[in-house]
Order: sequence, then C-alpha cells, then structure tokens
Amino acid sequence: MQLVAYRLLYPILWLISILPFRLLYIVSDILYFFIYKIFGYRKQVVYENLTLVFPEKSEAEKKQIMTKFYHHLCDMMVEAIKSITISEETMKKHFKFTNIELINKLEEKNKSIILMCSHYGSWEWIFIMQSYVHKDSKGFAVYKPLANKYFDKLFKGVRAKYNSHLISTKETIPTLLQATRNGERTISGFVSDQSPKINKAAYWQNFMGIKVPVHTGAEAIATKLNMAVVFFGVERIKRGYYECTFKTITEDPKSLEKHSITDSFLKLAEQQIYEAPQYYLWTHKRWKHRNAEPIAVEREIK
Repeated sequence: MQLVAYRLLYPILWLISILPFRLLYIVSDILYFFIYKIFGYRKQVVYENLTLVFPEKSEAEKKQIMTKFYHHLCDMMVEAIKSITISEETMKKHFKFTNIELINKLEEKNKSIILMCSHYGSWEWIFIMQSYVHKDSKGFAVYKPLANKYFDKLFKGVRAKYNSHLISTKETIPTLLQATRNGERTISGFVSDQSPKINKAAYWQNFMGIKVPVHTGAEAIATKLNMAVVFFGVERIKRGYYECTFKTITEDPKSLEKHSITDSFLKLAEQQIYEAPQYYLWTHKRWKHRNAEPIAVEREIK
C-alpha cells in the first residue's frame, strides 16, 4: 500500500516541484484556502496556543496572526516539495547566510558543531549550508522518519545531495559517538523546541512565559562530546526568501552549568517568536504538559 501511495503521489509532487516560484505560490494559496478556510486544520490548537502565549492580544490580533501563519505554513509545504528538484544555485538565492564565517571559524578550530533551532521561519532549506562549509565537515539532522518508507527515502536523498544525512532520534547518539571516535568533524542540526514525551520529561523551564518540559538532548550530547553549540535563527525577508543568522551559545560546553545551554536556546527562540509570531509552528501542542508534574530523571550519555 505504501508503494502504491508513493507511485500515485510522486508524479504530482514532482510536477509541483518544477513549477516556477510564481506558480508555486499560487498552489500555496489554493492549499491555504482548503487547509484554513475549508478544513480548519488544527485551528483550535493554534487559537488556544496563541491565547495561552499572548493573553494580552485582542481577538482581531490573534486572527491576524493565524491568517498569516497559515499562509506561511502552506508556503513551507510547497517549498519542501520544491526541494525535490530545486537547483543548488536557485536555493542559494532563496536561502542566504548573514554570517557563515562564524561556522567556518569553528571548523578551523576543528570543532564539531551542534546547531539548535526552533520550528520558526524555515528549516527546509538550511541544508544548503553544507555548500558553504568544508567538505570534510559531515552534516547530520535529527528528524522523525516518515511513516511511508518510500517517501522517507525520497526526502533523505534530497538532503544527501548537500552532504547532509537525516538520522532518527535513536540513531543520533551512536552516530555522533562513532564519528567522534573516528576523528570526523560533524555539523548536526537539532530542532529543540518540541515537547518531549511526559514519561521522559526530566527538565522543566519557562518557554513563552509558561513552564513546560523541554528537550535537553542537544546540550547533553554537546557536553559529552565537547561540541560547540550554535543557535541559528531564520528571518523571512519576503515570500520565498530567507536569511539565516548564527549566534554562538558556547564553544566550551563542559565549562557551563547544567541546563544553561538549553536555557540560552529557549531565550533565543522566544526572541524571534515575539518579533514575528506568524512564522512559528503553532499547530504543535507545545504547551500540552504545562500542568503535569516532572516524573522522569535525566540520563547521562555513556
């Protein structure tokens, strides 16, 4: 059944991916009409999240954020599809880096790097970064495998074009441990703003003014392997154009107090959300465990 679905849908996705951007965003506008206006995909979740985080905003203000958010969500969907056939040259025009030299300087120090980001702006085209770094810096991105193994293979292949490799959460620690033992320099991306499973939630902190469980895996790996930690924020310049700016959290994680890296990440993530909330992924139930009690204990990486 998975193969049938793949064979039926892939030609459609491919045809969408070869559309010029002007037509691509017409497809996005059509998606917006159905996803937001007709089906109301997770509309209640988005409204509740905005009400929780921005209690001071009026109904009109929240509706305006919702409208802009769903437009952006649909843009990201078609941009992900565009990744199937987009050229390196075109992607570089649409996704730029304001200070890639920060990453290059860390490479010159032979530092492996953990990149931390939130579900903000655009994370689909960050993989083009590998075109700007040293060829012996191997790129990894932690992701949740797709249910359909054929589509999963397709999008892993798209990322691999730029020397970036998708690894599941279970593969992350053994993969990076082995790379360190082999003397390989790595650049690994972690989207660290999601809510962990409640039975694994060991650390709680304020995020957007609400105390919730947070992921600490990126910090734990960085500390264990002595990797530099860098936050990358993405700004939407205009439709289809983004700029990424890096900010060093630390080059020496072992010298910092426990959870300080995670806390710094959360503050940086909050800052960009407050500046332009419409570009955050509000469809996630990020604050669903806010009233729960901590029940897990953090495990050390061995």
